[in-house]
Amino acid sequence: MAKKNETADGISLWERLDRPAGTPRASLTPRRIAAVAIGIADREGFGAVTMRRIATELGVAPMAAYRHVAGKDELWALMVDEVSAELEPPDATEGWRETLRTHAHRTRDGMLRHPWLTQLPVPLLALTPARMAAVERQLASLDGLGLDADTMMAAFRAVASYVQGAVQSEVALAQYMKEQGWESGDDTRRALAPQMTYLLGTGRYPTYLRYVQGAARKDDAGWQFETGLECVLDGVAGLIGRAGE
Repeated sequence: MAKKNETADGISLWERLDRPAGTPRASLTPRRIAAVAIGIADREGFGAVTMRRIATELGVAPMAAYRHVAGKDELWALMVDEVSAELEPPDATEGWRETLRTHAHRTRDGMLRHPWLTQLPVPLLALTPARMAAVERQLASLDGLGLDADTMMAAFRAVASYVQGAVQSEVALAQYMKEQGWESGDDTRRALAPQMTYLLGTGRYPTYLRYVQGAARKDDAGWQFETGLECVLDGVAGLIGRAGE
């Protein structure tokens, strides 16, 4: 049985795409199929993406699409590769901290534009050329700072995991609010007030109560993301500082 992103003859999807192309129909290429799939997912959610639906939008038979994309694993990988290409910074960044921060914010922006990314089995971790290029840029910014290879990768993954988790929670909350018909943070808090009032009234959560009563940025997702990111980057800075001692 062929492995994911690999055909029966052992040739990976990316090797096939790197080979010189013949003269395929302009409307039917792996990249075109991925673009149509992304459009469907952006408009209607990931569950609406099927090869039959893609073929219908392209005006071809489903089996014709399968000749270019072997199945869902290749389709997911192509979709991830297409949106990961958006992560490339428009201008060169200087220093590891600014490089990681830039990628973190561009990843958040991309996931908010394409919320279906949070529904993938292994979000944004597919081995694709564009994804690997984004990882390479970030690892290269950490290279030569005294970190060994394992620590360098752990630092990168700490930032990437924070970004993935934070944005996944942000997207999930937005989707749940939409499903419930809540249009704002105030709507959400009013709806959850009975549970919250009881729990805080028990006196078991005094610090959380202080947050509820005093927080001014409860609905500022951008500020929350940036502040959490700074906490993680400060931890990476500590690793680099200790490596130089």
